[in-house]
Amino acid sequence: MSRQHVDHREIAAFAQDRVNLPSDKAKEYRAQAKRLRDKLEGYLRDHPDFSLKKMLLSGSLAKGTALRTLNDIDVACYVSGADAPEDTQALLDYLAEKLRKAFPNFSPDQVQPQTYCVTVSFRGTGLDVDVVPILYDGDPNWYGNLVSQEDGSFLRTSIPRHLEFASVRKKRHDKDYAQVVRLAKFWARRMKSEQDGFRFKSFMIEMIMSKLSDDGVDFSDYPDALQAFFTYIANSDMRERIVFSDYYAPSSVPSTSDPIQIIDPVNQENNVARLYDSGQADAIVEAALDAGDAIDSALRAPTKQETVAYWQKVFGPQFQV
Repeated sequence: MSRQHVDHREIAAFAQDRVNLPSDKAKEYRAQAKRLRDKLEGYLRDHPDFSLKKMLLSGSLAKGTALRTLNDIDVACYVSGADAPEDTQALLDYLAEKLRKAFPNFSPDQVQPQTYCVTVSFRGTGLDVDVVPILYDGDPNWYGNLVSQEDGSFLRTSIPRHLEFASVRKKRHDKDYAQVVRLAKFWARRMKSEQDGFRFKSFMIEMIMSKLSDDGVDFSDYPDALQAFFTYIANSDMRERIVFSDYYAPSSVPSTSDPIQIIDPVNQENNVARLYDSGQADAIVEAALDAGDAIDSALRAPTKQETVAYWQKVFGPQFQV
């Protein structure tokens, strides 16, 4: 198998140039979120009975899997108190009101309730922070009820445990786990832009990569790691249950007839793919088969032109060597 024209090094260079959020931008975004959190924590020290208890950076920026196209930050905000409403829209309005009190220098239009979050806009940087409320009842592991971005229902979760789960896999593979996740997310984003109705959310990709990590897959060679990802999807037909044992016994997961079963690593009752149907599962498998075939052909292609053309079937015309 020839790697004369495109090998791990070329894929890593492409990721650095086209896929990854630049490190200076990541630092800027994290600093913005930290300033928001620090201001809230300062307010909490002076108002210990205030209903906003904790802010945590979450999502891809917190886990180190953000793409270059990132244009907002996810922050979880733990809300506690008997007066906190349990209706989704009322809770978002309530959170917006509390945030305006905590940040009195912000104008009202800088703190706006959205469908499943409250967006805080920073005029200086043009950056939006999406603050997602979590109803908190004092659990020591910071479990609470999150407003699901998929259907607006309340979903029990623990942001610190999610971040810890990702950190364990990242430490196992140094920088390579997060990089291969970003490459797969970049591929999925391209598929969504090219295929009407294609769905494959980032968290599902992360969970498949986490399973491969737990199964002993080596992520240090990016062509091989990507091929392992696509091969797993093809061989499993997206019908193999994925479950983890970090925070609960796999035997405690309830049975379900959902076509795709990828169980939340911090909540055994939450299938993160519960809203996917068989047709959407088949579309993911078909796309993975095509991508895997393209990588196989790229690694055997005799010329640079052919090799690049096959890799472009995975990453699009942005891929150049």
